[in-house]
Amino acid sequence: MAGPLLHGRRILALGASLAPHAKGPLLGADLEMGGMAQLAELAAVPRDLVLIDADAWEAPELAAAVKTLASLKACPPVLLVGESLPAGLVRNLLRLEHSDVLEAPFTGEQLAAAIQGLMAEAAPAAAPQPAVGESRCWAVTGAVGGAGATTLAIEIATALAARAKGERVCLIDLNLADGAAAAYLGAPAAMRLADFGQAAERLDAAMLQAFVTPVSKQLDLLAGVRDPGAFDAVSREAVLRLLEVACECYEWVILDVPRHRRSWTLEALAGSDEVLVISELTVPALLAARAYSDEIEASLGAGLKPRIVLNRLASRMFGPAPSMAEAERALQRKAEAGVSSDWEAAAASANLGGPISQHRPKSKIVKDVQMLVERLAGAPVRRSGAKAA
Repeated sequence: MAGPLLHGRRILALGASLAPHAKGPLLGADLEMGGMAQLAELAAVPRDLVLIDADAWEAPELAAAVKTLASLKACPPVLLVGESLPAGLVRNLLRLEHSDVLEAPFTGEQLAAAIQGLMAEAAPAAAPQPAVGESRCWAVTGAVGGAGATTLAIEIATALAARAKGERVCLIDLNLADGAAAAYLGAPAAMRLADFGQAAERLDAAMLQAFVTPVSKQLDLLAGVRDPGAFDAVSREAVLRLLEVACECYEWVILDVPRHRRSWTLEALAGSDEVLVISELTVPALLAARAYSDEIEASLGAGLKPRIVLNRLASRMFGPAPSMAEAERALQRKAEAGVSSDWEAAAASANLGGPISQHRPKSKIVKDVQMLVERLAGAPVRRSGAKAA
């Protein structure tokens, strides 16, 4: 399947055998099947990529094509595929600024990877531009596993995207090994921070776009593919550089932060304007939320006080679940907000893929999150954006 980088991209394909890929690795791209004559039109009608099947053309035609591409002031990335790739042709092709070859036979995944690598290298025009003014970053983390932090992070990001007209929002799933945000949204995960190794400084706005999965017009997702070794493979510098670049490119950044501390956790939280600790209404969860909040305050100082959000509040007259007031007594502090329980809406949205506000817009969860977002977004900024060094 095509990665998010290919959606809407204009690709000129030369060779009839490439047409079937429109329903496979090039799905979502604006694929134009053409001939060598179209290369002369590139100066007037730019494309984002030229894909050439070398087996579909004679050697003189291929040589003329490379010559035409080399004469362009702004040559798009060029990928040459085929079984018969003359060495002289390949050498001339690779002299172009952004070019590559892929020997047939190849899989759809190999074709998609080669194309995405080329387009990321070429700094595509659709890369996010630095945001005007200061960005705002909110970190969302669970006090215990299963508290609903990922669900609320998704709903908060969605509510901000709907509220902040003309401003762009990025949701970053920092559960690098097995994050669920992409699955909940029914979106592909495209982030591969481990590829940077120790060279985190290479990550910039153009490379960030290669990792982005668009969720809506104003909301993007950054989520890693499932990798049990990701926490060991991804460096602290790469994570912090990712957050820094994201805050340069988006007005709003929402972090889904794992509850177990990593080498970068405190710096990510310290750079956030708000830290929301999500708790269920069970005594163990409330005690964990209190301890976790105390731990964050002790580590970061009094400048940043986490806000506790009580999730899955249920209306009741009788029963074992504590009330909001009883929960606050266990917390020994005021809760910032409560989010109502609506299991059917949450389950339906997770199964269908997408935020609850999309599938169940009248859910109490949606209304409660909107109230929380309005209150926090309208409050004075407590810290500058998460521009971790």
